[in-house]
Amino acid sequence: MLHCRLEEEKVFKDPVHRYVHVKDRLIWELIDTPEFQRLRRIRQLGTTYTTFHGAEHSRFSHSLGVYEVMRRILNKFTDVTPWEEEDRLLCLCAALLHDVGHGPFSHTFEKIFDTDHEQWTQRILLGDTRINKLLLSISNEFPRKVSDVIAKRYSNKLIVSLISSQLDADRMDYLLRDAYYTGVDYGNYDIERIFRVIRPYEKYTVIKQSGMHVVEDYIMARYQMYWQVYYHPVSRSAEVILRNIFKRSKFLYEQGYVFEQEPELLDKLFRGDITLDIYMRLDESVMFYLFQVWQYSRDAILADLCQRFLNRDLFKYVEYKPDCQSELLQQLSVLMREAGIDPDYYLAIDSSSDLPYDVYHAGDETKFPIYLLMSNGQLKELSQESEIVEAISGKRRTDHKLFYALEMPQSHHEGGNREKLEEIERLLESMR
Repeated sequence: MLHCRLEEEKVFKDPVHRYVHVKDRLIWELIDTPEFQRLRRIRQLGTTYTTFHGAEHSRFSHSLGVYEVMRRILNKFTDVTPWEEEDRLLCLCAALLHDVGHGPFSHTFEKIFDTDHEQWTQRILLGDTRINKLLLSISNEFPRKVSDVIAKRYSNKLIVSLISSQLDADRMDYLLRDAYYTGVDYGNYDIERIFRVIRPYEKYTVIKQSGMHVVEDYIMARYQMYWQVYYHPVSRSAEVILRNIFKRSKFLYEQGYVFEQEPELLDKLFRGDITLDIYMRLDESVMFYLFQVWQYSRDAILADLCQRFLNRDLFKYVEYKPDCQSELLQQLSVLMREAGIDPDYYLAIDSSSDLPYDVYHAGDETKFPIYLLMSNGQLKELSQESEIVEAISGKRRTDHKLFYALEMPQSHHEGGNREKLEEIERLLESMR
């Protein structure tokens, strides 16, 4: 099956790359598996749709996009140097399947339930799945090789860098795709120019010196997308509420609460004992069904949080300075509890450093810095030649927000009083 091609090339119409081309039967059949089709039911950007209403795209479309970027890079490489057929398939499969282990709401889900999408990806690739059976048709070792590439353990570092580095197929697709669907211009850069100047070089993908400026644009696009889209405080407010829904439902489960709709699929997840079969049944449609039912729960906190999330009644926020405002935070917590508002669910600190995005790092070899191939054949790390990249390289700007809600359902006001709420408001105003 290694050289098995489709009789006729298949294409997917794509708003970012125009077309996604599939010539290999293996890729076509992997796309058709239940495990990969599940990604249609998981959003690429989690709660970002609450801020940018167009951000409804899925991890399915992103994964196809990463595959297409990888396919075009490999076409460029084969023009420069011979490329083994199995290595070509290995790169394409790793690109296509790199996100197959993501759960609903991705990173928020992982934080609450202590799961790791990369570990689930490996379990899907190596377990009793349709994907595994298809990969085995190449060789007995092929599923493990694909898994090792995605886990950054594979011996060929050039192949690893194509799927996981600071200029990889994953980032090259999601910046353009996320910019397109959110409707912003920040993430746009000239990917066609990058295809022209990218080269394989020993264990790195490198950029010809003449292509430095397009990579500067790429780095700046990445930087701007983080602060303008990925770190947007409104999306983070929705994420705080989502996190607290999972937190509250888990707490109630452990207390023996009888849910209006039992979270059957979450049962083992709550207990930290989940099988691959159960995990594959978890997607955002399942979660939204539970939220729809739980918004009428007898538990006032769970009902309120679900209503807020479904109806976009989000928490407000103020800037928070942990170095000098920790005492204010403690005062707020006490006052809210005295007013009948549970600060465990209605007061939260969210930091940008907790989010799964990062700026460019120049000196960290584990993150595969971007190298320029100079006219004399030597390599130079990008920030050594680019003043623009040097200015932002490794500079992590941490942003802290304090999220809160004071408008409670009627049951929360019992025992509270207007004076306490006014005192809370004054305290919050002092933090603005």
